[in-house]
Amino acid sequence: MYRLLFTLVFRHMDPEQAHGSAFALIRLAARVPVLRSVLRRLLTASEAGAVRALGRTFPAPFGLAAGFDKNAVGVAGLAMLGFGYVEIGTVTARPQPGNEPPRLWRMVDQEALRNRMGFNNEGSVAVAHRLRRLRSTSAGRDLVIGVNIGKTKLTPAADAADDYATSAERLAPYADYLVVNVSSPNTPGLRDLQSVESLRPILVATREAADEATTAAGRPAVPLLVKIAPDLSDEDVDAVADLVLELGLAGVVAVNTTIAHDLGPGGVSGPPLRERGLDVVARLRTRLGPDPVIIGVGGIMSPGDAREYLAVGATLIQGYTGFIYRGPFWASRINRALAADAAAVAIAGRASSGVGTGTATGDVRPGAR
Repeated sequence: MYRLLFTLVFRHMDPEQAHGSAFALIRLAARVPVLRSVLRRLLTASEAGAVRALGRTFPAPFGLAAGFDKNAVGVAGLAMLGFGYVEIGTVTARPQPGNEPPRLWRMVDQEALRNRMGFNNEGSVAVAHRLRRLRSTSAGRDLVIGVNIGKTKLTPAADAADDYATSAERLAPYADYLVVNVSSPNTPGLRDLQSVESLRPILVATREAADEATTAAGRPAVPLLVKIAPDLSDEDVDAVADLVLELGLAGVVAVNTTIAHDLGPGGVSGPPLRERGLDVVARLRTRLGPDPVIIGVGGIMSPGDAREYLAVGATLIQGYTGFIYRGPFWASRINRALAADAAAVAIAGRASSGVGTGTATGDVRPGAR
């Protein structure tokens, strides 16, 4: 049904306009209590797929990547559709409009997207205010929310650490984890900050600001991760992994969009990323060892793609582009399949140990090695 709707309607709309219209419908549905309750009950995966990571229990391993909900305006509606968690952003210290449109293009033959959005968002003050209101409710506190932060375009590279720290101070009290995004291709010079020499002071300043903010709010320290590009060389991936271990960070989000194309400005997401994303996650897991969290993202369109990321070492996984091409029940299908995998593994484990079978619950990571 969704494929037909996409072909007949959404495909002929401007991509950014279609995104806005669809997101508005999701938010509207979430405001109707009966509809919200029914959809959540129908689309939420069983507890068998729950994952314990970053100090929280994630209801399911597959979440929504940053970029869809930049301003934290629809987290409840997105969770209603079966995402295990939602990463909002990218948020910058100051509000900014992003790049001039057109800035989002479909690559329908590959089920991919190209974007040069440029961190368009309302800024960290507005987003912090919205998250504070959300977290003031019991339902809002139950949601698992990551916050992705980036550099304000007008901020010089020399002042990047202070810029990230400002956002972290404002947003950390409301985040289950923070992601330092230094890998978008759509802010001039941003990817240069992935070099270890530039990245170290940014991560140190961000963590210090986040820790001070959470301590003042009476909250535990928020886990800090860094998001990297697929276009880094293997040696640079290793260098970032070593820095994560050196600083004791919580982990890495891998990967962002790629500039390895000849289609014009912007980064490509979706299936063209999958092979490199899997390679980077596998390399990170080998380099980092078993403990740091790796959130795998890039080209996940089906349960099989999700299983591949988990099998090579991802702790959690994310997607975005598949939402555009596969429709509103896409996340639910993936998380339900992973929960079924986890339940089957748990049942097999109890059977082999002579323990009676029953409903599988708890901290099972689907595809764990």
